[in-house]
Amino acid sequence: MALVPLGIAFGLLVVQAGLAWWWAPLFSIFIYAGSLEFLAIGLIVAMTPLAQIALATVLVNFRHVFYALSFPLQAVRGRAAKTYSMYALTDEAYALAHHVPAAERSTARILWMQLQCQGYWVLGGILGALLGTALPTIPRGMDFALTALFTVLTIDAFRVTRDVPSPILALLSALIALVVAPDQMLVVAMGLFVVALTARFLLGRRAGRRAGRRPGGVSAAGTAVEEGTRA
Repeated sequence: MALVPLGIAFGLLVVQAGLAWWWAPLFSIFIYAGSLEFLAIGLIVAMTPLAQIALATVLVNFRHVFYALSFPLQAVRGRAAKTYSMYALTDEAYALAHHVPAAERSTARILWMQLQCQGYWVLGGILGALLGTALPTIPRGMDFALTALFTVLTIDAFRVTRDVPSPILALLSALIALVVAPDQMLVVAMGLFVVALTARFLLGRRAGRRAGRRPGGVSAAGTAVEEGTRA
């Protein structure tokens, strides 16, 4: 439901930029990438060359490459269904999909979630654009709506997982990227974060193996249980 007020903010910005109201649903259907849509308003108004728009798209949406590594696309059946699910992979859809237990993931569950997300977004954009045409002035601060939504999603994810190291690693990755490559901060930060998570996973697995080799460790306990069951 947060996509409705976020879409309203986007629709207001569309009208504020001097575009007609129907640009809002066009953006939300053919682009459908919240952060990029906010950026695309200024790029189109400024008559930015297509090559620069394409480069900005890659930089802004580069995080979707990492989303694809763990998004439960295998639960979606059918070529058409998979195609739409890939097209509708957004930050919000990714976050919501991972709150669904693996046993409850299905084609209908994931697709309806993505369809509703896009429906709320398109509806909010239309409402905001129509509202913008009726208001004498556009309220300030509408461009912060997307950042606010990401903040809420992060807080909700932390409440579920209570994983302290991950946000710390993310913050460190962002700070390093800001210092090393401020112009490509998003790409560098995401790359560093993936490397950090991979290293954390490998170290954790190695520690688990060492604990299993110790007397009375996991492996020894598992063997004892298995032998007792057989007896």
